[in-house]
Amino acid sequence: MGEGFEVAPHENGRVTQVGQDQLGSSRATAAFDGRRRYALAFDTANEVIAIGIGNLCADDHTVHPIASAEASAHRVSNTQLLPRIEALLTESGIARDQLACVVCGRGPGSFTGVRIAMATAKGIASALGVALVGVSSLDAVAWNAYAAGARGALAVVADAMRKEVYPVRYALGDDGVRRLEADRVLKAELAAEELAADDGELLIAGDALAKYAELFAPAGATLPEHLWAPTGCGLLLALQAAWRGGEADPLDAHRHDPAFALPVYTRLSDAEENERIRLAKNDPKNLAAGVQEVAQRRDQRASMHDTAVLNARPAADGITYKPLDAAHVAPAAALDAQVLSEDAWSARLIADELLRADRVWWAGYEGEALAGYAGGWVVDGQVQILKVGVDPSQRRRGIARELLARVAADARDLGATSCSLEVRAANGGAQALYESVGLHAVGRRPRYYADGEDAVIMEGPLPLAGHDVAGMELQVQPLQPGRAAAVGDQVAGGTASCDAAEASLRVPSSLSRPLILAIESSCDETAAAIVDGAGNLVADVVASQIDFHARFGGVVPEIASRKHVEAICGVCDECFDVAARNLGVPRLAWSDLDAVGVTYAPGLLGALVVGVAFAKGAAWGADLPFIGVNHLEGHLYANKIGSPDFAPPAIVSLVSGGNTLLVHMLDWGDYETLGATIDDAVGEAFDKVAKALGLGYPGGPVISRCAAKGNPKAIPFPRAMMHSGDLRFSLSGLKTAVVSYINKERAAGRELDIPDIAASFQQAVVDVQVKKARMALEQTGARELCLGGGVAANPVLREAYQALCDKLHVHLTLPPLSACGDNAGMIALVALDRYRQGAFFGLDADAQAHASLDEAY
Repeated sequence: MGEGFEVAPHENGRVTQVGQDQLGSSRATAAFDGRRRYALAFDTANEVIAIGIGNLCADDHTVHPIASAEASAHRVSNTQLLPRIEALLTESGIARDQLACVVCGRGPGSFTGVRIAMATAKGIASALGVALVGVSSLDAVAWNAYAAGARGALAVVADAMRKEVYPVRYALGDDGVRRLEADRVLKAELAAEELAADDGELLIAGDALAKYAELFAPAGATLPEHLWAPTGCGLLLALQAAWRGGEADPLDAHRHDPAFALPVYTRLSDAEENERIRLAKNDPKNLAAGVQEVAQRRDQRASMHDTAVLNARPAADGITYKPLDAAHVAPAAALDAQVLSEDAWSARLIADELLRADRVWWAGYEGEALAGYAGGWVVDGQVQILKVGVDPSQRRRGIARELLARVAADARDLGATSCSLEVRAANGGAQALYESVGLHAVGRRPRYYADGEDAVIMEGPLPLAGHDVAGMELQVQPLQPGRAAAVGDQVAGGTASCDAAEASLRVPSSLSRPLILAIESSCDETAAAIVDGAGNLVADVVASQIDFHARFGGVVPEIASRKHVEAICGVCDECFDVAARNLGVPRLAWSDLDAVGVTYAPGLLGALVVGVAFAKGAAWGADLPFIGVNHLEGHLYANKIGSPDFAPPAIVSLVSGGNTLLVHMLDWGDYETLGATIDDAVGEAFDKVAKALGLGYPGGPVISRCAAKGNPKAIPFPRAMMHSGDLRFSLSGLKTAVVSYINKERAAGRELDIPDIAASFQQAVVDVQVKKARMALEQTGARELCLGGGVAANPVLREAYQALCDKLHVHLTLPPLSACGDNAGMIALVALDRYRQGAFFGLDADAQAHASLDEAY
């Protein structure tokens, strides 16, 4: 060990006050801008919460640690992180408005843990309007070892689960820490063998040693256990190194916009990895799943959501993008020969590429014809673009740019942070394309091509798509009928002429308070909305992930969580912009709000965690009340979007992809669930039947369209529990019956009558829903029926409920189509009531996969 300050073993709740003389004098810092500027750093990538507070000195790019706290937090990081941050700042005498930068450990580590830190950091930095700098969690471990006096060769091995580790080697010298390799994931045994093969003495740290200490023992000397996890000081030192190396500037909020900070994953999701394995096999039954026209999917969305789509990609409309599969290797090779002539690859060589874990290949199709292809090799933290080819007849449609973005997105998840390629010296058009996505020439390779032409070497950042929100289409929900004008009336008067450069926003005094922003992330929609005190939705924005899940035939939870992290800042930013326009003011910020709300349950836990962590971070950063909302209650409130005067008591039929229930709505906040599905939800059944018919995802809209052309009485599918005498539902038997019928018809060699199957299935669902709703109305005596959930957009179901209500002389309230699916407008309306009731959540609140609607308030 070399000289350095002592880092004590971390204990639960340990706080270390760090002397300024350990890393530099405080004189220069005190003089910085006439006041102190602080960085808040934290990491939850493993089983330890690490928090640090540092003083930033712009003169010499030094970060002076003030305090560091580490605490064990097994699976409770989301409940402990913000309370511990607040406690450490209070102990250090630092207010949140004195923070100039947020520093976040990006991983690699536990996916959930990394997302908690990243989403919280995005929320805090967004609310404070400061930079968010991401640093490697493994680098933080290395720097902490350096600060403790370690010198020489160091390997940090973090636990990656599945008997795998994240191994990175470093050189620790008197002048600091030097990383020797990029992030990657390896089997623990293979990593131990690699490290044991290194010459010379090796120090080893990292939380993987808790499992594999014996396995790595032959590779070198294990550092003390308190040096295995990131610490606050380690994070701050990693920031200082990045600052001094020009890789980061903690005082530049524009350069380090929170929207662009992303976790380090080092691998694709399981679904994507399995997809590539499947597509590499030339089996026809494996190659058709999930392939749909982009335009068709947009039509499906339009049938569910009456929305205006922003930032769409008209240049590539009609093109389907998916990973290159074995069935299209020959066309890819033929196109390669057409485009590159003597430098083309054979079909066999391309086929071999599909099986390699460090390769990424994408293709674009118009119909069944291959329109273009691109491939990359991820090595040492960089993706080397191997091929980009577009059919000459398909050029100037944005295909090459889109393919590059797809390859770059996957490469990023595999650990790449930059891009390189070779291009013919005479190909000015291609060079212009690459320059437009951020690459620049760095050299030449003489006589690189078969015909002797030179190659220009180009390098730069990953050419990720920058035209939308995390690759998603951004949808702005229509304002409530009759209410958009009211919003304008409220702010009319001189406010719109405010100078946009003013340091603070003047929100019109006539605006009805409170002003609340709400976030929804329970499944595959990232959404944000702002509501005023009169119940007006002044902005309601949704980013749909449907294109990412369609090829898998359903929502992939891991992909959903990743996309929420990518999209949440952009969605909130757009929400603020839309609200500002509708309010007639130049801009709107977190500080202009009165509260922040979020869906905390029920839903996909990983997706909910992102929304809750971000919303908590933003609420804390802006010093605002934090409100948790039950997603199901949001669907009840969605009826207020189209019918502001709607009020209980009522019977609610809540039908969605994850829920099917009948609820007696006695009052707002007072609910009694009368019956629920005992197995599948209605929306889930629609998706599974659509998948069995090869119609793609989501199933609801496409089944509805097909059913409109069919005979609902053609096939007598069962009506499960229709006569059970209670209000429970069961969809599993119906789904099985439809799939069995499909398989039977195919086995008999008969062509499927898809419209009749769809219509008969849909009618079976509707008959049971209507019968149960009638029973609920009769049992309770309620004179109002309303709907909620994505399936509430189904036209046949809506018509059937209307007919029932006409017959029973009951009033029917239907949410607008735009409010049937998941959206934040409905969450904002619930949050408004909770605000008035003073029903706030604490900073220790967490997401929940399951929650009872009856106990929503």
